[in-house]
Amino acid sequence: MYTTRNILFGLLAASTGVYAADAASDVTQLNKDTFDDFVKGNDLVLAEFFAPWCGHCKALAPEYEEAATTLKEKSIKLAKVDCTEESELCQTYGVEGYPTLKIFRGLDNITPYTGQRKAAAITSYMIKQSLPAVSLLTSETLEDFKTADKVVLVAFIDASDKASNETYTKVAEKYRDSYLFGATNDAALAEAEGVKAPAVVLYKQFDEGKATFTEKFDEEAIEKFAKVASTPLIGEVGPDTYSGYMSAGIPLAYIFSETAEERKELGDALKPIAEKYRGKINFATIDAQAFGAHANNLNLKADKFPAFAIQETVKNQKYPFDQEKEITYETISSFVDDFSAGKIEPSLKSEPIPEKQEGPVTVVVGKTYEDIVLDDSKDVLIEFYAPWCGHCKALAPKYEDLASLYSKSEFKDKVVIAKVDATANDVPDEIQGFPTIKLYPAGAKDKPVTYSGSRTVEDLIEFVKENGKYKAEVSEKQEEETPVAPAATESKSTSSEAAESTHDEL
Repeated sequence: MYTTRNILFGLLAASTGVYAADAASDVTQLNKDTFDDFVKGNDLVLAEFFAPWCGHCKALAPEYEEAATTLKEKSIKLAKVDCTEESELCQTYGVEGYPTLKIFRGLDNITPYTGQRKAAAITSYMIKQSLPAVSLLTSETLEDFKTADKVVLVAFIDASDKASNETYTKVAEKYRDSYLFGATNDAALAEAEGVKAPAVVLYKQFDEGKATFTEKFDEEAIEKFAKVASTPLIGEVGPDTYSGYMSAGIPLAYIFSETAEERKELGDALKPIAEKYRGKINFATIDAQAFGAHANNLNLKADKFPAFAIQETVKNQKYPFDQEKEITYETISSFVDDFSAGKIEPSLKSEPIPEKQEGPVTVVVGKTYEDIVLDDSKDVLIEFYAPWCGHCKALAPKYEDLASLYSKSEFKDKVVIAKVDATANDVPDEIQGFPTIKLYPAGAKDKPVTYSGSRTVEDLIEFVKENGKYKAEVSEKQEEETPVAPAATESKSTSSEAAESTHDEL
């Protein structure tokens, strides 16, 4: 399934090379006869499950090779499995898309790799996996640890302070995939670093170089400190950072510009504003030449730069700055202040409200989304579609039949079957492929359920029955199932074999 994050940055691989084994490769290619012994014989293994035709696998290949070479000296092994030749092995480990990367600590301790697919990111991620959650530091090892990654955290705690030690360890266990954690009980080291125990110092290779936490040791407080202090004051939105900004839980302010020089100039001008709202709003530049199309997603014109907009990431609301106005410290400061104070209404992209509903499927637009989908008295099944989506077109007659069945049943006033063109209307949901179908149950609108079954009328009825408040069930004649691709399609990515995906590409 191709995600909205993929479309934003056009990550479709265009490589025409062949994903083939190299005799000098530091990546070990495994099969069903060698896999178990290899995993048992190495403490830590990152395995990639791939298909030779997969565009993203081809794009990953050189990055994976580079990471393997770097990690070899640290005894961290990288392996790969060709799922077109080893389908049974891939099924054993639940591979549903390509590439899938999994971390093995033996055959019984398996976790998904959730990092970025770049050599440096793979290397950093796997080094974190190889270390204990907290590395014990001395005066001899502290300096090297400070620069072991872009961001590291070091706790200075008295040996007798068991409570602080336990709290810090819990945070380290929870975020070991994100940061390197170190600790020392050497009071002289703490003094040399200008802190008094208990304290946490976050060392970073950007901005001011380090930040210090001296509040009461509390898990939530340390987590928040790490998240805020590790985010650049003026970052950059790109393929490697976008998902992090979207999951940060706070608004993101975009600074669009077509040149690196102008991005730096605008970033420097707006730094005081970013400092004022640090931890409340993230600020980042974005290359308008490479990713200018994303301006449309923020309800900006995609042909007029520089530009500025704020995205409320949790509710997916957009606040574009007037592109006829100049971007200066004064204009943006006023805009951000008004946004923070709730004085600006979000921009809402919406098709015209239908004068009347035609047909059994209720048509939703941006301006009617809340009134229809979030009507707390009704179970609402809604399809998010795109006009060009082939799978959406294949689903359409089935979906019409489904809606017709409910409209003629005793549940006609309790169940709504709806659809919305997600390319022409702003919706608060993050849609990761077309079609996406969700049920918003009456009385539980904050807990929508995403449908992932076969696209048959029968199965959709069962889904509404099982997940809706009214347990609404209607009968229908047995129908043939809408063709659905086999499980081994790309997840969180796409390939030239788009026809094999269960969702059309965005």
